[in-house]
Amino acid sequence: MAWRLGVDIGGTFIDFCAMDEATGELTTLKVLTTPEEPGREVMQGLERLQAGHCLSPETLAAFVHGTTVGINTVIQRKGAELALLTTKGFEDVIELARLRMPEVYSLFCSRAEPLVPRDRVFSARGRILSDGSEAEPLNLDDVRAAARAAEAAGAHGIIIALLHAWRNPAHEQAAEAAIREAAPGLFVFGSAAIWPVIREYERTTTAILNGYVHPRIDTYLARLEEALAARGVPALPMITKSNGGIMAASLGRTACVGMLLSGTASGVMGAAFLARQAGVANALTLDIGGTSADVALVIDGAPQFGTGEMIGEFPLHIPSVSVSSIGDGGGSIAWVDGFGVLKVGPESAGSTPGPACYGRGGDRPTITDAMAVCGYLGHTPLAYSAVGLDRARADAVVGRLAEQLGLGLEQTAEAIIDVAISSMFAEVNKLVARHGVDPRDFALMPFGGAGPMLGCLLASELGMTRVMIPRRPGVVSALGGLIADVKNDFVRTLFLDLDEEGLPALRAALADLTARGKAWLRDEQRFVGDAAISLSAEMRYHGQSFELDVPLQPAWMQDGDMAAMRDAFHARHEAVYAFADPAAPVQLVNLRLVIAGATPPPVFPPEPLAADTATPERMVEVFHAGARRAMPLYLRAALRHGHRFMGPAVVAQEDATSCIPEGFSAWVDAFGNIQLEAV
Repeated sequence: MAWRLGVDIGGTFIDFCAMDEATGELTTLKVLTTPEEPGREVMQGLERLQAGHCLSPETLAAFVHGTTVGINTVIQRKGAELALLTTKGFEDVIELARLRMPEVYSLFCSRAEPLVPRDRVFSARGRILSDGSEAEPLNLDDVRAAARAAEAAGAHGIIIALLHAWRNPAHEQAAEAAIREAAPGLFVFGSAAIWPVIREYERTTTAILNGYVHPRIDTYLARLEEALAARGVPALPMITKSNGGIMAASLGRTACVGMLLSGTASGVMGAAFLARQAGVANALTLDIGGTSADVALVIDGAPQFGTGEMIGEFPLHIPSVSVSSIGDGGGSIAWVDGFGVLKVGPESAGSTPGPACYGRGGDRPTITDAMAVCGYLGHTPLAYSAVGLDRARADAVVGRLAEQLGLGLEQTAEAIIDVAISSMFAEVNKLVARHGVDPRDFALMPFGGAGPMLGCLLASELGMTRVMIPRRPGVVSALGGLIADVKNDFVRTLFLDLDEEGLPALRAALADLTARGKAWLRDEQRFVGDAAISLSAEMRYHGQSFELDVPLQPAWMQDGDMAAMRDAFHARHEAVYAFADPAAPVQLVNLRLVIAGATPPPVFPPEPLAADTATPERMVEVFHAGARRAMPLYLRAALRHGHRFMGPAVVAQEDATSCIPEGFSAWVDAFGNIQLEAV
């Protein structure tokens, strides 16, 4: 018997999703995270799976792991002490950034402090021009002096970001060699080796993010690989990536920036797979864990991708699944500000100590505590019995907040929930406005441990009439790792006019990117099988400052059909801006190739229609809409294909609790998903 195992670490729990390759049967589990010793919980989970489900380590044919170590390092600003080496005269590249404030209309907004302080920014004489020619040789004495000064200032590593390295990286490569010789204790990354694109700020910040998280990710993945080997796991450990794919964990130790959105991206991939399986073409995914809520759009069955996603306070300029953090997680703490106004988040109780109702030392009220006070939680074991539920502790911490607000206990708990939902409502509206879509045309798909608990309440506020709760909502991100392809992005900045003169350079770039992609898949990932290649180009009209990413057909370049490429850009520009100028010249800035080695997706056979009807386990008392009322409690394990029931109701299962408000009718589809429709 061979198993494939997907693992995803969140802020409170680590999720396991194991699939029997012969039968397609899924086995799932949750274990509390151990922030003080990341990775130990993976071994704990393997031990529990082995004891309870006879899943021995030597039977693992695939091990795919998603982690929040990288993004949490940036958010908490606990990364490496870095230095930066720039071209002389460009020392302020990260200070100047794009001269924009994060919130243009806020009088109290301020820019984030750079991850590299100004006193650890050094420069070297030497200049590469925009055409790749050398105007002035690199002064290696300056480089060596910068390396020694960085070491003396306490830096752990140095990032090299020299002018026009996207066109010619020779100076960066020479600087790297000189630094390794002068200061062997420093780790070094060159910006062109990380993401070789035009625009100094974007290239520099991407390289800085890579270096900032490198020591923690390197240490974490090294320990994980050692622990798996010691446990006798034969599978090559893989890590989920920001672009929705996976790569060898050993590569992630240096290509760290590619896995900053590791867990959140795999959640969207898993949700998109489940939506397609259920015949839901357009979905708004809502992933709520212990620390945050993340949303993404699935359109025509496919996740949306982009660049410039925010990692904490900093933009990530590599292609990634387009995910936006919109608000509060189940462990987000409720508090009262100096004006007596109730706030929720952004601080989270995490797994240590966790919400007060978990009985692990938490003494501040969270959203989970509010749900417990209202009576939604505690009727069945939580998180595969990883935690218990102490209602008295939840009452105590929410009660202290109630005294500050001058409200009753249950009214305060419901107010906490309402504030969290209103925050999510505002942020979701911003997201859909950016994409130019109406949320009412989408089905909401809540998942994560707290997603089904809050998702229907958010759907009601957004006017969404359809909700799909997956069969195993608490482990969708872990499932996403199991279905993800081995995938990587390759880019070449060309900066050429889209005409016949640019065709030779375009064809040469395509040939080079294709060769690099196939070599990466074959040599670095040990992938054997067919590879799928997709192309796109970032294009713009002459005079524009920003580009649109336009999908391309390889045949257009092979046949020299520049007109087809221009037409594709005009059509994309029309779709985004309701305007196009077919007579205007078009520039191609970046050519991007994505190569993917397909992972066989799991096949879940549809269930037959049940002959009986849905029967609640019992009635439970819940505080809802300002009053106590009796609601039916359904056990998810007892719900079968074709079962129907009406809200309000509570559905309990091992990995999540679903709260279904009044005004929704529910039915169970052939794959075990609960489909809700507003009535």
